[in-house]
Amino acid sequence: MTEKKKYTIVIKLGSSSLVDEKTKEPKLAIMSLIVETVVKLRREGHRVIIVSSGGIAIGLRTMNMDKRPKRLAEIQAIAAVGQGRLIGRWDLLFSQFGQRIAQILLTRNDILDWTQYKNAQNTINELLDLGVVPIVNENDTLSIREIKFGDNDTLSAITSALVGADYLVLLTDVDCLYTDNPRTNPDAKPIVIVPDLSQGLPGVNTASGSGSDVGTGGMATKLIAADLATNAGTHTIIMKSTVPANLCKVVEYMQNLDMDSNSARDKYKSCDIWDLQQQEFERLIKLDVPLHTKFIANDTKHHLKNREFWILHGLVAKGSIIIDQGAYLALTRKDKAGLLPAGVIDVEGSFHDLECVDIKIGKRLPNRELDTSSPLKIVGRARCNYTSVEIAKIKGLQSDEIEDILGYIDSEYIARRENLAFPPH
Repeated sequence: MTEKKKYTIVIKLGSSSLVDEKTKEPKLAIMSLIVETVVKLRREGHRVIIVSSGGIAIGLRTMNMDKRPKRLAEIQAIAAVGQGRLIGRWDLLFSQFGQRIAQILLTRNDILDWTQYKNAQNTINELLDLGVVPIVNENDTLSIREIKFGDNDTLSAITSALVGADYLVLLTDVDCLYTDNPRTNPDAKPIVIVPDLSQGLPGVNTASGSGSDVGTGGMATKLIAADLATNAGTHTIIMKSTVPANLCKVVEYMQNLDMDSNSARDKYKSCDIWDLQQQEFERLIKLDVPLHTKFIANDTKHHLKNREFWILHGLVAKGSIIIDQGAYLALTRKDKAGLLPAGVIDVEGSFHDLECVDIKIGKRLPNRELDTSSPLKIVGRARCNYTSVEIAKIKGLQSDEIEDILGYIDSEYIARRENLAFPPH
């Protein structure tokens, strides 16, 4: 008998899964069930990471505050109160099973440098090797808007890419993705499988916003997280948080599917999307597998590599460089080149060398200036060897002209190929 594959699983829990929306009291019963589920998965040989919201919500309860304050300093103070209590509750519950945990608090500042990104990666992987369950949260006591991940759905996707997780599980207040809000539309249909999220979700309405007062995201943010994770090669699951034990059944179901093959996505592509939903729905019912939505990851040929993901999603863009179509084709071919000054039409914003910038495609006018009447499309990101001021001076030139214009030359490239990243296409 073939031994079943062991997975690295990231489980994301929102505030609404851990804290009662009305009373702001912790849902200790749900937390206990989650702990039991994680311990069971660990005993089956899986490596598990939790991305846990709830610090601010618990802080509000501790300070007897009914509403989330608006001032940043107040929010950060509330987070400081709540984060300690949150990790304390997790530690108390896990200690009942002898399971060790570790707290990891992150902001974007912690992964802006490639060495720091690798350090975070190595730390989490070392904890997993030691049999510890890392519990990750955004460091809301220090985060400001410019360095926030946005919400813990995004943080969970970045964590999944960081450790090369097999599965990202987004626990929420509905059992799966629906074509519309099932609370308000009884005709909403379940979407149980998404073979290629880049092709869109026909018939799906995700504009319902956040599902609770204690959370920051709704289904739309989960789709963003699923897109990030699947592009990094991580299958993503959306399922209901109130019955955490169902996750064990879903994981077992995944073990019995051929999800590790590079053809996992291809075998679904030829099917009509609605026929595929019906087939998968019937299979779940037949095998008594709890309802959930699974997003199939990009195969190993097309998913983002570690450094590419870091450039695209770990960094903050400080400006933009606008390139022509020819340069874009050269940068995205299989044996991609670096970005030369000749391919650059214009620069937007002010940035220093090696800061992250968006890459946009534009059109040149006959005078070689940017055609401002044509829309610009963001197609990737880069870390440039030159500042925005320097690039503005050498744009459109040949590399051997750089020294004549600047008086020096740091590189023949505006950005080297290892500092360029483009989403899968």
